[in-house]
This record gives sequence, C-alpha cells and structure tokens, in this order.
Amino acid sequence: MDQENPKILKINNNNNDQTKPSIVVIMGATGSGKSRLAIDLSTYFPIEIISADSMQVYQGLDVLTNKVPVHEQKGVAHHLLGTISPDVEFTVKDFRDKAIPLIDDILSRDHLPVIVGGTNYYIQSLVSPFLLDESMEDMDENCSRELTGDKRPDLETELYRETSRYTHDCLQELDPVAASRIHPNDHRKINQYLSLYTRSGVLPSKLLRGKAMENWGRVDNVRYNCCFICVDASIPVLDEYVGQRVDCMVAAGLLNEVYDIYNLNMDYTRGLRQAIGVREFGEFLRVYLSEDRDNNDMESMQKMSRNKPNNILKEDASAILHSHMDSPLKTLLADSIENVKANTRRLVRRQKRRLNRLQALFGWDIHFVDATDSLLCFSESSWFMNVVDPSAKIISSYLNKDKSLLPYSAASNGTKGPKVIQRDLWMQHICKACGNRVLRGDHEWEQHIQGRGHRKRICSLRKAGILCIEQ
Repeated sequence: MDQENPKILKINNNNNDQTKPSIVVIMGATGSGKSRLAIDLSTYFPIEIISADSMQVYQGLDVLTNKVPVHEQKGVAHHLLGTISPDVEFTVKDFRDKAIPLIDDILSRDHLPVIVGGTNYYIQSLVSPFLLDESMEDMDENCSRELTGDKRPDLETELYRETSRYTHDCLQELDPVAASRIHPNDHRKINQYLSLYTRSGVLPSKLLRGKAMENWGRVDNVRYNCCFICVDASIPVLDEYVGQRVDCMVAAGLLNEVYDIYNLNMDYTRGLRQAIGVREFGEFLRVYLSEDRDNNDMESMQKMSRNKPNNILKEDASAILHSHMDSPLKTLLADSIENVKANTRRLVRRQKRRLNRLQALFGWDIHFVDATDSLLCFSESSWFMNVVDPSAKIISSYLNKDKSLLPYSAASNGTKGPKVIQRDLWMQHICKACGNRVLRGDHEWEQHIQGRGHRKRICSLRKAGILCIEQ
C-alpha cells in the first residue's frame, strides 16, 4: 500500500489475529475534534461510527451535548447517537451489551468499526472481557445461593433499618475503602456495594481486590484488536476553544434545550440531566420563570411559557446579556455561562489524566495526534495535514501490520511500547498540604506530588515555617 494514499477498499477484520476482529478507537478530551476526525476518515476507509459518549447517547440536548448534525455526518452511519430516552439510566453494561452486536453487524458488512467518544469507562468495558459491575452482580448471585435459610445474616435490618435507601454515608461507615472509590451521588453503585454486603457479609473492597482489579482493562486480555488514537491538544488552546464553543452553543439555542427539560425538582444525578450545562442554568431559569410571578404558581407558568415560540428564551437571553443595565438576572445568566465553561475545562483535565492512566496503568498503546495548531488557526489544510493524514497512516499500519506506514512521531512512540506501572487502585493517600485531598493508588499520588500546584503549596508552607506537613 502506498504510504501517501492509505485508502483501502475492503477491511480484512482478522488480519492481526485469527480470533479477534479489528476496531479503531478514537479518544481525546472534549473539544479536541474526535467526531470530526472519525467522519473525515471515511474518505480513507469504509467506516461506521459507534458513539462512546455517555451524554450523546441520549435523545435531546443536541446543541448542549454537541451531537454531530446529520448534514455534517457526510453519509457516515452513526450508532448510539441520540437513541436512548433521556430519563433512563444508561449504564456501562448497557453500552457494552448494545455496542458488541453493532460491531458484529458492521464487521459483517466488511466495514471498519470506529468507536468515538470521551467516556473512557465505556471504552474500557467494551474492549475488556471483564466488567466490574457485572462481576459484582455475579458475586451477589453466588452469595445469595450460598447464604440461604438460617445461614443468611439479616444485616440489612440491623444496619439500615432507619434509612429509606442506601446512602454514601452508610457505605463510608461500613467500608471506607470502597466508599473512597465512589462519588457520593453514584446511587446505583452505592446500592450495589451495600446490597452485596447485606447478602454476603463480606466487605465489597475485599471481594473486589483480587483478580477483578488485576484483569480489568489490561491490554493483554482484550476482546478486540484495538487501534487507539487520541486527538490531543494543549490545555491553553483547549481552554480557549471550550470558551468559544460554549458561547456558540448559547447563541445556537442551548438555553431553549435546557428550558424544555427544566423542572423545579430536577434530579441532576440521572440520565441526560447529568450533562454539564443543565445544572448550571438551574438557578437562572428558576428566577427567569418566577420573575414578577408568585413562586407557588411556577408550574402553571412554565406550562404557559411552553406555548411561546421556541426562540423566545434565546432572544431573551441575548437581550439580557447585551443589556447596558446591570440586573440580578443578567448576573445570574453570565455566571451560569461561566460555570459551564469552568466545569467543561475541569472535564478536559480529568479526561486527559484518565488517558494518561490508561497508558501507565493498563498498558494501552495510544497513538497521539496533535490538533493544537489546527484549533489555533481553524485551517482545513492544517487539520488534514496534522490530524487526519497521520491518523489514516496509523490505521493503515495497524491493519496491514506494517510499521513502515506509521508517521515518524507515531512510529518512534510505538517502538518503545507503553510502560505499565504497578497499580493498586484501592490504596488511598491523603495530601494534608492540599487540604486533605484524597488520591487513589500510587500512580495518582506520584502524579499529584510532582504537580506544580502541590509543589507551590509545599514551598509556601516551608516559607511560613510549617514543616510538619508530610508529602
């Protein structure tokens, strides 16, 4: 195959291994251009795209979740994009169980499955034959079989009879190690852990510390032959781009979308309402809807407002933002938009850290393509030269088992191979210098103490004569 023209007409899905089919996984932080790259690769390969985005999978909020409009998809088939009810909790297991048959169908058409998204946990569940949640369900079922009759302890009655549902505080009191791995709002996982304990009498952290954690996500035990590509860009450039994108979303009617699903008692921990950009506008919408009206009549007022033209809030928002007079409503709206930008930038940093951990902890051989210049200058030629063409060559090299096709940067990275470090995700470290910040595992701890923020705090403490802080 000519290195300058990596286009192929047919995918040989078993060219790397006689038993494992080949897929391409495109990863990267929010705003880096993952979806755009996947679509542009259709000019080189016969592909179909499966979205691995935990918010884009839901119906609705197309602007807020940045779904690719149909007219920009260039005829490329997209799967799991806006197909799930926004009120349903779409779990990692749900994603895996839907994506695997889709991959089989795509392969049967001699097309190349391209998984695209920033939800790395989705991708891990897809490529790994082992799933943590599923393991807990299996252990729960086995424990239920073994602990029957008089042998089964009535722990639930003893520990939780005064609570109507399991809480993070209950888990914290029972098993601090397991609680440290779960967000306080992750009610589904909290329920799983506590239910598992009530049936088995064994702490969740002890049940999951064995082979489960050893096998999860490692590249030597994966379901597919995976070509991992990460669209990367510098943090300052992504920060600026995120800010511009949020402003464009507001101008395109983001507030109309959030308004359509808004209610006073909204649960921000389930379904589509978890998306960044929903919670942030809650207070603004509450004041906007209740202004000059009795708060008790909020529901009927909201129903009346829904009969107005769809662009009424978009126009009102623009007028509020560009008003020459300051008002509480204008301040609330401006603050809401800034909060969306800030929280999206935090997400970018978390995504980049998680990608680094996939390399360091799990041994994923990720090829990075740099989109920094392309995002800076918004040049189509720069995008194809720096991002699309190198990605196409990486895939061609992967499909043809020919490293000579790799672009120089990817080839030099690939020859070294990823260095897998020892991990223990259940080990917890606490940094007193940084306000008792909790770090999981030796790898996360090492990254933290080498960070500029931590080192500046240590330096400040030393200058202040506080020398008892342990790193």
